[in-house]
Amino acid sequence: MKFPSNLPTPSDIPAVSSLDDAIDAWCRDHRHPVADKFFYGVSSAADHSLLWNVLVAARGVRRGEPSMILRGAAVFGIESALTNGALKSLFNRERPEVESDEALPMGMRRPVTSSFPSGHATAAFTAAALLSKDSKHPALWYGIAGVVAGSRVYTRMHHASDVFAGAALGALFGAIAIRVLPLSRKRR
Repeated sequence: MKFPSNLPTPSDIPAVSSLDDAIDAWCRDHRHPVADKFFYGVSSAADHSLLWNVLVAARGVRRGEPSMILRGAAVFGIESALTNGALKSLFNRERPEVESDEALPMGMRRPVTSSFPSGHATAAFTAAALLSKDSKHPALWYGIAGVVAGSRVYTRMHHASDVFAGAALGALFGAIAIRVLPLSRKRR
């Protein structure tokens, strides 16, 4: 599917395009039923920032700060509007090719928006920045974000450079959100 914009994307840089092609081919050639279930499941769980909203809600309840739920939803809503609405509409990047039009497993849908940047990766790293703040295990949150971001490449929804850009954008959004709309009002 073609999109209206002609802004450059990572595929316009030969070295990045070659790396994307190599990673796409590796993912295509190294499929496994167990990995399929895992990565398609992870990717589906993160649709519409559901995973991140649930994790923020659990933290808010556990810490006795129910307003954290609303602040988290606001951050993810703003992040999604900027990434999936504004930014994706500026770029014209097709998603990785797939072999057939078969139904995707686990209720996944093939997005119709531009592949660049990855909205899942942006949300994942926004969440990691927010959830790692005041956490005893910040690496855990970034690890979960990395798995979600990687799932988008494995499931052939994105090229690796889409995910890397989304991760960087998410880290930036997260850093801004921590200052502008932090999850917690309490000092820890």
